[in-house]
Amino acid sequence: MNFQGNVKILVVDDEIDLEPLIRQKFRRQIREGVYNFVFALNGLEALSRIIEFPEIGIVLSDINMPEMDGLTLLTKLKELQNPGLKTVIVSAYGDMDNIRTAMNRGAFDFVTKPVNFDDLEITINKTLDEINLIRRSMAEHDQLVSIQQDLNTAREIQLSIIPKIFPAFPGLNSFDVYGSMVAAKEVGGDFFDFFLIDSNHLGFVIGDVSGKGIPAAIFMAISRTLIRAVGIKGVSTSECLSLVNSLLCKDNISSMFVTVFYGILNISTGELEYVNAGHNPPYVVSDSGVKAVEMTGGMVLGVFDDIDYQSKILQLNPGERLFLYTDGVTEANDINNELLGEERLEKFLSSRSNSPIEDIVREAFHEVNTFASGMPQFDDVTILAILYNGQGK
Repeated sequence: MNFQGNVKILVVDDEIDLEPLIRQKFRRQIREGVYNFVFALNGLEALSRIIEFPEIGIVLSDINMPEMDGLTLLTKLKELQNPGLKTVIVSAYGDMDNIRTAMNRGAFDFVTKPVNFDDLEITINKTLDEINLIRRSMAEHDQLVSIQQDLNTAREIQLSIIPKIFPAFPGLNSFDVYGSMVAAKEVGGDFFDFFLIDSNHLGFVIGDVSGKGIPAAIFMAISRTLIRAVGIKGVSTSECLSLVNSLLCKDNISSMFVTVFYGILNISTGELEYVNAGHNPPYVVSDSGVKAVEMTGGMVLGVFDDIDYQSKILQLNPGERLFLYTDGVTEANDINNELLGEERLEKFLSSRSNSPIEDIVREAFHEVNTFASGMPQFDDVTILAILYNGQGK
C-alpha cells in the first residue's frame, strides 16, 4: 500500500517569496502528484493548516518566525502525539544551536539555508519513506485490532451456543449433566450440547471439528445446530447422524469433517442408544471400575455421503457416570512431548467414581493443565459428564 500520494507537505516560513519558488522548483513533482504542498507564514497558521488538512505528513519549518517560531511549533506538534507527522527544520547553517534544540525537541531532519533544492528533494523523499513505513504499520495495527475485535465477537457468539447454565434441569432428579469447553485459540472447533427430546429422553452430543480457528468454529456451529435440529425431532441416533452427515457433505468446499458421539438416554430406565462417528470412546465410571464404551464403527461426519450409521445400546445403572471428552484431553503433552494418554485418564477417573460430575469435569481440566504445565495449549479441550441416578430419585 502506497500512502505517498495522500501525504501533504506543509511549508512554514515567513518569506512570502518562498512559495512561488518551491512551486517552480518542484513543478514536475506537483504536476505528477508526487508532492502536494500547503503553505503557512508562521507557527500559528501552521497549526490551523494541520487541523484543516489532516493529510499533512511533513512540516518544513523555519525557526525564526513572528507570532510563533519553529521551536515553539515543534513543541506543539509533539503534543499531538502523531507518529505519522514528521518535521524537517529549515534554518541558516550558522544557527546550529537552534537546529540542535530542534532535533532534541523531536525534529526528524534539517536542511540549511540557502536551500539546496536537490538536497531538499532527497530529504523530502527520505521523510516520505519514513512516513509511508509508519502509516503502513499503523494501518496493519488497526487491521489486527479489527481482526481481534471480530475474533472476540466470534468467541462470544460461540460460547453463547455452548450450554453454561447448571444445573441444566433442576426439576429432574433422575440424572445430572455438566460440561465445559476451553478453546486453544479465541474460537475453536469443539462443542457439546444436550437437550430434552421429550419428558423421558435426553439427547446429548460431543464433537470435534478438524482444524482450528474461524473455519472450524463456523463448521462447529453448523454441526451442532444440525444435530440439535434433527435430534430434537426424536429420530434415532443412527437416523440423526445419517441425515446430518448428508447435509454436511453438501457444498463442503472446505473439506472439513467432525467426529461426533451422539446419544439418547432414557432417563427412566437408564438405557442409552448411541452412535460413535469416529470420536474418542467415552467411559462409563462406576464403583466396579472404568470401562470404555464400545465403538459403533461410524465414519466421521462430512466426508462421504449416503452413509448408514449403526447404533448400539448401553445400559447405565443408577450411580454410574458417563464421561465424554475430545482428544485435547488425551493428546495434551508435557515438556517432554509425552501425551497424557488414555491410561492416565482412566486412572484419574477410577479415583473419582463417587465424585459429583461437576467436580469430575473441573478436576479433569486441572489434571490436563497440571500435566501440560509450561506448554501452550495446542488443541481445544472439551468434557461432558452425565450421572444417571435412576428412576424416582
